[in-house]
Amino acid sequence: MNADHVATITKEMKLAAGQVKAVASLFAEGGTIPFVARYRKEATGSLDEVALTTIRDRLDQLAELDKRRDAILKSLEERDLLTDDLKSQVVGVETLMALEDVYLPYRPKRRTRATMAREKGLEPLAMALLAQDIDDVAAAAGAFVDAEKGVADTAEALQGARDIIAEIVSQDAQVRARMREVYLAQSVCESKVLKNKEEEGAKFKDYFDWREAAAKAPSHRLLAMFRGENEGFLSLQIAPPEEDAIAVVSDQFVKGGGPASEQVALAVQDGYKRLLGPSMETELRAELKGRADAEAIRVFAGNLRELLLASPLGHKNTLALDPGFRTGCKLVCLDRQGKLVHDDVVYPHSGERACRDAAQKVQALCARYEIEAIAIGNGTASRETETFVRTLGLPPAIALVMVNESGASIYSASEAAREEFPDYDLTVRGAVSIGRRLMDPLAELVKIDPKSIGVGQYQHDVDQAALKRSLDDVVMSCVNGIGVDVNTASKQLLMYVSGLGPRLASNIVAFRNETGPFKTRAQLKKVPRLGPKAFEQAAGFLRIPEAKNPLDASAVHPESYSTVDAMAKDIGCTIADLVRDENLRNKIEPERYVTDRVGLPTLRDILSELAKPGRDPREKFEPFSFAEGVNTLDDLKVGMKLPGIITNVTAFGAFVDVGVHQDGLVHVSQLADRFIKNPNEVVKVQQPVTVTVLDIDHARNRIALSMRTNPGEKPTPKPRKQRPSKPRPKQEKNSAPDDFRKALAERFNRK
Repeated sequence: MNADHVATITKEMKLAAGQVKAVASLFAEGGTIPFVARYRKEATGSLDEVALTTIRDRLDQLAELDKRRDAILKSLEERDLLTDDLKSQVVGVETLMALEDVYLPYRPKRRTRATMAREKGLEPLAMALLAQDIDDVAAAAGAFVDAEKGVADTAEALQGARDIIAEIVSQDAQVRARMREVYLAQSVCESKVLKNKEEEGAKFKDYFDWREAAAKAPSHRLLAMFRGENEGFLSLQIAPPEEDAIAVVSDQFVKGGGPASEQVALAVQDGYKRLLGPSMETELRAELKGRADAEAIRVFAGNLRELLLASPLGHKNTLALDPGFRTGCKLVCLDRQGKLVHDDVVYPHSGERACRDAAQKVQALCARYEIEAIAIGNGTASRETETFVRTLGLPPAIALVMVNESGASIYSASEAAREEFPDYDLTVRGAVSIGRRLMDPLAELVKIDPKSIGVGQYQHDVDQAALKRSLDDVVMSCVNGIGVDVNTASKQLLMYVSGLGPRLASNIVAFRNETGPFKTRAQLKKVPRLGPKAFEQAAGFLRIPEAKNPLDASAVHPESYSTVDAMAKDIGCTIADLVRDENLRNKIEPERYVTDRVGLPTLRDILSELAKPGRDPREKFEPFSFAEGVNTLDDLKVGMKLPGIITNVTAFGAFVDVGVHQDGLVHVSQLADRFIKNPNEVVKVQQPVTVTVLDIDHARNRIALSMRTNPGEKPTPKPRKQRPSKPRPKQEKNSAPDDFRKALAERFNRK
């Protein structure tokens, strides 16, 4: 653990040094975020998962900074360039950007125009011009004319000197820092369609002639422009006004208006256009891309969390249908544990006779397997299949639910599906996935790459490593927040449990298959390779619902069992009595059980868990139905009010499934009667809503929807802040908006 890193994070996050030090130690010992957040509150001061994730990521960033610093020092030392002053500069900088600026003049590079000018002996002339105390520039340059060195005349000597000055200017750390401010504050994103690409790149039509301030460009527009450029449809330039940028550099290097100053001014202009400007644009592009990536990843992670935590139907005998017209509807029956007990194909859309046969088969299967719910995938023929099932006269107690099947085909072709169903084809596996999604969305969706679930925004364009880490954090948080039945969980679900991973998850399943269901948590210690540390991290999140000890079915960690035993003993009852009787729990005084290891936060968690041991925290399942008779785009009419369900939330609005095989968009301006900046303020994935149809674009299969009371009216504008009584200090021309500067400063610092 690095004490300097702890001090840095303590200052940045305004936390107690002891908190950050404890978190860093727990992570170094192999602690996971869910475990530390849930079972080490005394050490961390009850920091939540968000704060713990921030500390973890910041520790990693600071470690990377140290690694780069060490590499630079080693490089400088090996090339005999490391002076005491330079070492002090390298050691003293606090950001990766500043570190690279210090190193830039010393970085090994290919031969440049400045390098060649130095080889010709022109550096003294360049430094003399830069000092700007030469009265006769031509005479000074004439002294460096040397045909043998390749300097034919004074013009060539001055050109070489200017090349050296241009490189000095472009590599000056102060200039680069100042120019960064200019680029952040004044840059404009300007995109144009490439010649003869109008038709082929029609999906980027909005950006064929687009211009906006980079500081204000939202993430989705930035990513769209970057994609359009990468795919060869748009040209994109991001830069401030050239004259303003050059003026900033000139202010620092041009002193007066003499002949030498004129040469420096020419060098500054050349250095900006050829070296500094392109370098700054590259940096800014990376920064804007990073900002856009972070926002897109945040949106994706939020949507994924809502999807994973969607209400489960629970353990019900389920009939699942993967709809189709010509190929029929794949049908599977699952028992209450999700086990496949029957599969078949029915053809309800292939004529009257086939429809009658399908009806008889479904009715018979519902009776034979005591079906309690029917899940229908929302793909092709879904609404027609729903209508067919509703005409069968099945008992009203059988819930009929449309299930979002995004990613089911990915799962059906995956190694996990082949391992689980080696003797069944893709269609059977897909139908099973649809049925299990209804029973327990989390348990089924963890088997699929989150990027295939369809709740992201430009997910294939963002930093894939950062995306994976964020999504893995979300999945782990959800899995551990709910808890896992160790006797029924799949390997894919178990691998997200704190402290386990793929190998231990496989070992648990193998052990369970060989020896039968686990009867106690203590049995987990017999699983091969599951040592004390893994048991400590995982045990509290693994549940054994039928265990003799009620605590094995709860979120109470085994390390606290003795504390609960003492509570029960002190009031003369059993642990089972404590779970059943609230009056007995009310007699417990948690303060009596505080020790050096167990504090009040943990004791309060224990009492809370005894009141609802192992209870699923997800909301109760509520069936949802689309409007009858509205099955295709042609059935929609402007002004229609329809029930729908949110399928995706983005920075610019929310997509809603209204049952016509094409999601409609509720733009952020149509989400509420008031001003909405962030769609997540009012909607979330899987939320049922009522929408009004605003427009139908049949040519592009687009539907515009509204959730406003009066869709034709404009939303109430955001209230303006009262002007302060005192005049605000005049803002510098090249200063960025405060919120943007703060966000980018934080990001630059972390680099």
